[in-house]
This record gives sequence, structure tokens and C-alpha cells, in this order.
Amino acid sequence: MEPPQDVSPLVDGDAAVIEESLDRPEAFAELYDRYAPAIHRYATRRLGAGSADDITADTFLAAFRARTRYDTGRASARPWLYGIAANLIGRHRRSEVRGLRALARTGVDPVAHSWVDEADDRLTAQAVHAPLAGALAGLAAGDRHVLLLVAWADLSYAEVAEALDIPIGTVRSRLSRARRKVRAAVGPDPHSTNDAPEAATHG
Repeated sequence: MEPPQDVSPLVDGDAAVIEESLDRPEAFAELYDRYAPAIHRYATRRLGAGSADDITADTFLAAFRARTRYDTGRASARPWLYGIAANLIGRHRRSEVRGLRALARTGVDPVAHSWVDEADDRLTAQAVHAPLAGALAGLAAGDRHVLLLVAWADLSYAEVAEALDIPIGTVRSRLSRARRKVRAAVGPDPHSTNDAPEAATHG
């Protein structure tokens, strides 16, 4: 006979961590451990390594301060954290666009070493190409947020809607518009951005 399973794990979800942190603030560190590496990678791709540390730290500081308002009916804090990060990145929009335009103009990525990630290269490998960089730079900020949250953060449409606090229909329309512009710039490609988002329609 198998021994009984432990049905009361120390932590059984992000919402549980956040609830626990209301009484024990140090418990919030568990959320940092779970998501900081991914948030840092995303910020690095968007703004470069020089800004990623600050974006990551500020994301979790803002989340900690806002934890009393977190809807604990949402088991995963992932969309919430990416939404905070996206808002912070949005404040650096000019820097992001400037970097993308420099890449489009010169073909040299100033943070190329940061944009290479063997574990998640669906779009990253394409980001070193000048036409794609130019297309990304030309997107409206909201469209760029949606496209890159799907393609780089691997969020579903529903998660992007939650992260950005917009209707899922808006996610779809922004993503469709962004795809059209990217395809016009780089042409159809089996590894380009028009494939990766299609896999994220769940949720």
C-alpha cells in the first residue's frame, strides 16, 4: 500500500503565495524566484541588458506593493507580473524604438548576446535581422506589446488580455495588425512571428 500523499504542500499556487505574504511579507520571495528569470529575459529582449535589471526589480517591487489588490481567484500571477513589466517597459518606449531603428539601419544588434536564448528561440533568432527590427520599431506601442508578449513571453491571448487589461478581441485585432506589418517587412517564414502566436490561442 502506498504511503498517503501530502495534500497540504507548503505552497500550492501563486495566489496562495500572495495571500501568505500578506501576513508574512518574506513569503513573496517565492514569487520572485518563480518568475524573475523569465521577466528579466523578456526585459532584456525588449530594452537590452542595461535596463533589464531595473525593470525586473521595479516589476517585483510594484507587485509587492500592490499585492493586497491581487485577485486571488486568479491562480497564476504570471499575466499580472508581465502586465506590470509591460507598463514599465512602455515608459522606455523611445529607447526601445531607438534601439530597433539602429538595428534596422545598421544590421548590428547592440545587445545581440542578450537576444540569443537557445531555450526559447522562436522569435529571438529572427530579431537579429534588420527588416524585422524595422517592422517592430514601426508598430504602435500597444501592438508591439501584444505581439511580443505572445511571441517572447509565450502568453496566451487570454493571458495577454489579462496582463494589459484589454478585451481579448482587442488582443486579436492588435496581433493581426502587427503580424501583417511584420510579414510585409520580412515576408512569410516558417520560423517568423506569424506562426508562434497561433500556438498560443489556448485559455
